[in-house]
Amino acid sequence: MPLTIQRRHGSPNWYLRGTVRRISVDESTGTRDRKAAEEIRAVREAELLKRSVHGDSAVRTFAEAALSYMEAGGERSHLTPILNAIGRKPLAAIGQAEIETLARKLKPDASGATINRHIYTPVAAVLHHAARKKWCEKPVLARPKQSAGRIRWVTHDEADRLVEAAAPHIRPLVIFLFSTGARIAEALYLDWRDVDLDRAHVVFPETKNGEPRGVPLHPRAVAALSALPHRTGAVFRRSLPRLTAGGKLTPLGDAYEVREGGGGQIKTAWAGMLKRAEIEDFSPHDCRHTWATWHYQANRDLTALMKLGGWKSVQMVMRYAHVNTSELAGTINAIWGKSGDKTRARPIKPKQRKA
Repeated sequence: MPLTIQRRHGSPNWYLRGTVRRISVDESTGTRDRKAAEEIRAVREAELLKRSVHGDSAVRTFAEAALSYMEAGGERSHLTPILNAIGRKPLAAIGQAEIETLARKLKPDASGATINRHIYTPVAAVLHHAARKKWCEKPVLARPKQSAGRIRWVTHDEADRLVEAAAPHIRPLVIFLFSTGARIAEALYLDWRDVDLDRAHVVFPETKNGEPRGVPLHPRAVAALSALPHRTGAVFRRSLPRLTAGGKLTPLGDAYEVREGGGGQIKTAWAGMLKRAEIEDFSPHDCRHTWATWHYQANRDLTALMKLGGWKSVQMVMRYAHVNTSELAGTINAIWGKSGDKTRARPIKPKQRKA
């Protein structure tokens, strides 16, 4: 029988009762106003008819699926702008074309890697969750191509030049980045509560992959942090106290404001450091590549590097092994066998043309 509104359960609100396409309903409208209850009844009946014909995906919205996904422990990162853009859309209306349009709207100038991380990965995670609950079909998405990640790193001498050329307020930050492999956002938003100088240890509670990780601190990093004049709040600040020409001490600078990705807050100071050190094309994230390269050079241990750097798999750190091949020099020297001893090359004489 179609839905009707009735008084039930001693509640002042109207209730919906009835059966639509073998779906039984006995639920409150949440209102005591009869006219409003009638409108709710009509909408609910139409929804049930649509669901019975086209399935849950026709009526379940992306917002419903996202809420269920997060309640089940799903990662919340990057979902807010997506929900604002497509939260009200039915799951059935979200496919390849809609996601591509969403990416152009939210990340018009971003790289393929950023679009994958900020758009495709969270949307796909929600849709896969919805598919497991039988709310929609399992999504099949073609992701944008990603360029091969570069590895830009510097030598220890070059790193020392950068440290010496850094402005006083970012010098401890530069040392910290080279010493821990921290992502720039992890460092800029680090709180003193997560630093233990006595143990020479730091914890990054919020990381890119969603899992906290701890890293032992190199003595040089401990010395740099110990020299900072404060022990509460944000570790790294926009400026450090200094004596003015009048002999007064300026206050400690503010913490860096939170930005997606982080790093832009030190753009000017970083550019000045590079110019003074005469080093080009080196970003804050390249400190992480440098740390990983140094670590592999010193230890040849991909498992330790993966754990300390917070990478998900050995495959993700194999690139640092690929650029560190000096230990294989002996295998190259042997490829000519015994004839490899003939290292003196004979000069090549030009052919004489006959007159």
